[in-house]
Amino acid sequence: MDTFVGIPAAAFGFYAELEQNNNREWWLEHKPRYETLVREPLTALLARLEPRFGPAKIFRPNRDVRFSEDKSPYKTAQGAVASFQEGVGYYVQLSAEGLLVGAGCHSISPAQLARYRNSVDAAGTGESLEQIIRRVADAGFTVEGERLKTVPRGFPREHPRAELLKYKSLSAGRELGEPEWLSTPAAADEVGRLWEQLRPLVEWVGRHAAP
Repeated sequence: MDTFVGIPAAAFGFYAELEQNNNREWWLEHKPRYETLVREPLTALLARLEPRFGPAKIFRPNRDVRFSEDKSPYKTAQGAVASFQEGVGYYVQLSAEGLLVGAGCHSISPAQLARYRNSVDAAGTGESLEQIIRRVADAGFTVEGERLKTVPRGFPREHPRAELLKYKSLSAGRELGEPEWLSTPAAADEVGRLWEQLRPLVEWVGRHAAP
C-alpha cells in the first residue's frame, strides 16, 4: 500500500531541536516525533522509489561515539541509501538544513580504485565519465569525494583527466533546503527525477569500479 504523502516540515524542526538537545533523555522523550516526522515518511518515500532504484536502507539514528569528538549520541541528520551495488547507490538525507539528494560511490576498496583509475585513464571510458560529470555539475549538483593532492603514481601529471584520477571516491549531491513540494506526495517524483539525473554516474561507477 502506497502511504507516502510527503516529508512534513516539522521534520526539520525536530533536527534543529536535536542539535540543541543531543542527549539520551531528550531523545527518549521525543522519539515518537522522530518516528512520525522522520522515519515513517522516509520509509514510505523509499518504498515508492524502490521499483526504479531498488531497496533502500535507512541508517541508524545512533552515532558510534567511539569516533565522535564531542560524544553526542545521536546523528543530527537522517540518511538512507538505495544501493545499486555494495558501496554504490543513491542517497537522501534529512537534517535541520532540509533535504539533500545525492548518489555515487562513498567507499572503495584498493581493487576498485585500481579499476576506476584504469577506466579514467582509458580514452573511451574516461571521456564518458568526463561528460557525465559535466552534465551532473550543469544540473546543479556538487561533485565531491576523497581526493589526492596530486595525480597518483603511474599516471602522467599532465594527463587529460588528471583531476578525475585524483579521486579516491566519487559522488555528487545537491542541497535543496525545504522546497514547497517536499511536504506533498510530489516529493517522490522530484527525488526520483533528481536520482535519474545521477543514474549515469551511478551506472558508470558500478560498471567500471565494481566490487
